[in-house]
Amino acid sequence: MKEQILGIDHRKQVGLFGGTFNPIHNGHLIMAEQVGSQLGLEKVLFMPDNKPPHRDLKRAIAPEHRITMIQAAIQGNPLFGLELLEVKRGGVSYTYDTMVELKRKHPDTDYFFIIGADMVNYLPKWSRIDELIDLVTFVGVKRRGYEPASPYPILWVDSPLIEISSTDIRHRVATNQSLKYLVPDPVIDYIDKEGLYRD
Repeated sequence: MKEQILGIDHRKQVGLFGGTFNPIHNGHLIMAEQVGSQLGLEKVLFMPDNKPPHRDLKRAIAPEHRITMIQAAIQGNPLFGLELLEVKRGGVSYTYDTMVELKRKHPDTDYFFIIGADMVNYLPKWSRIDELIDLVTFVGVKRRGYEPASPYPILWVDSPLIEISSTDIRHRVATNQSLKYLVPDPVIDYIDKEGLYRD
């Protein structure tokens, strides 16, 4: 019956939210929810990288900790899921390699890659960007202070402007400041339990 309504070539529409998530915070969750709901996506998958190619000198904690915090943050939201391809592959995480592999594994899926407006400016530096734009639709989340413009095709989405950054979260932990309402409570509990970001 479903095939009669949708056609036999019905394609899945899935969002990918890549990043270091060091740690994940409420700003990430709001962005993902807004993109997923506004575009009518079936899923939004958080995809932690193993080693980011773009953020110089950015020291991320072990992927296992970051994955556990993502799992804690997204539990209870049926829209959200987890994609661990980059962590399992190891090495530096290049989006082009990731998308080639995902498209091979899931040829029936159209992917929408979510990036913040600040990251849009970096796209010309991404590995094999001219080939990558044929594999995925980039979704840019508008942000104050960044012009929604790019030489590449971007699907722009509005989202509440929540000024939270992982850098600020790490600083707050190191200086014993409150994370309440900035980070989901289960993530706060995990950071405290594991003693993360103390130094």
